Amino acid sequence: MYRFYVEKDAIAGGEITLTGEDHNHIRNVLHMCVYERLILCDGEGTDYLCRLKEITRDFVTAQVISQSASKTELPVRLILFQGIPKKDKMELIIQKSVELGVNQVVPVMTKRTIVKLEDEKKEEKRRVRWQAIARAAAMQSMRGVIPQIAPVLSFSDALRAAGELDAVLIPYEAAEGIAHTREVLAKLAAEGVRSVGIFIGPEGGFEEEEVRMAEAMGASAITLGHRILRTETAGMAVLALLMMEFEADMDA
Repeated sequence: MYRFYVEKDAIAGGEITLTGEDHNHIRNVLHMCVYERLILCDGEGTDYLCRLKEITRDFVTAQVISQSASKTELPVRLILFQGIPKKDKMELIIQKSVELGVNQVVPVMTKRTIVKLEDEKKEEKRRVRWQAIARAAAMQSMRGVIPQIAPVLSFSDALRAAGELDAVLIPYEAAEGIAHTREVLAKLAAEGVRSVGIFIGPEGGFEEEEVRMAEAMGASAITLGHRILRTETAGMAVLALLMMEFEADMDA
């Protein structure tokens, strides 16, 4: 069944109106007809099973049959604090992290970040592009929410933001062995934490001082094994491990 995202203000009186690209896709690409069913999601965790009521040259109206909480979301909010990498690696990181269940990606400037901040207009333009990538990945993976891309933060500001979360992880090559990592991750799921931050360094990783700062605010340093992972791989590894822990919790 086809699935689209809608703004909440498009939902009124048991009906939902679609315009713009979605209208064009339904009418001119999919060639859908009145009475066909589709799922519309408000991007905040609610799915609406709908029946197409009217298709015109300017808009599409769908009648709500029923609504329910999305079944594709994890019972934990995952925030990826990603050290900004070079070139277009951030686009891949955003796409794959959304598929794996992240709720927000926070670009972070660290001591080893090579990329330099540009003027505010260029930075906002880049964030808009990153947000579009997040939306497309959410649609492809049938997410119930559209993960948000935050403005760039300094490392210290990112730590302060992470202080509001239930748990924080920071992969570090000098951390304890993999048994410790398994223990930390299993404990998160067993205790039913509702929010987890993951700090990933840019190329070259974090400086030891940054890791110590993170630990001082309560972060758990973990290892991902004996291999050195690229910045675009490390976050995906942690998210995949967390996804499996919390998906199992959902099925229990």
